[in-house]
Amino acid sequence: MYRRIEDFLTDFAAEAESTLALFRGIPDSAAGQAIEGEGRTLGRLAWHLTCSIGEMCGTAGIGDLEPRDDQTGEVPEMAAVVAEYERVARDFAELLPTRWPDETLEQELKMYGRTWRRGDVLSMILLHQAHHRGQMTVLVRQAELQPAGMYGPTREEWVAYGLPAHR
Repeated sequence: MYRRIEDFLTDFAAEAESTLALFRGIPDSAAGQAIEGEGRTLGRLAWHLTCSIGEMCGTAGIGDLEPRDDQTGEVPEMAAVVAEYERVARDFAELLPTRWPDETLEQELKMYGRTWRRGDVLSMILLHQAHHRGQMTVLVRQAELQPAGMYGPTREEWVAYGLPAHR
C-alpha cells in the first residue's frame, strides 16, 4: 500500500515506461494475436491498459480521464494506442496529487464490490498493468516478436550482453 503520492508516482512513471516499451514493439500486423479465439488480442489488451487508467481513476473518485471504455468499438492502431497511453498516463500523474493528498491514502472507499484503502487502489493500478503486460509478453512471443525486458533482460537481451542464455 502506498502512503505517499510521490512514491507511487515514481513507480508509476517506471511502470508506464515499461508498458510503452512493450506497446512500441507491437506492429499493427501482430495486434490481432490472441491465445485462443475468444481471448483478448494484443491490441485489445493494449487498449484495455490504456482505458483502465481512466476507468479506475473515475471509479475511485480521483477524476474523469478519457478514454474509459475498452469494450466497445474497434481498437485503434498501435501508434494511436501508444499516443493515447502516453497522454492518459501523463494526465493521471498530474491529476492524482491534486485530488488525493498523502494524508488521505488510508481512507477507505467502495470499488468493484470491495472496500479498499486509497493507497491500495494505487497499488492495484500498478499490479493490473503488470498482470496484463505478462499476458501480452506471451502473445508477443507467440507472434514471433521479441518482448521488451520489464524487470530484467529478456533471453535475447541477455545473450546480446555476451552472457550465456538462461534455460
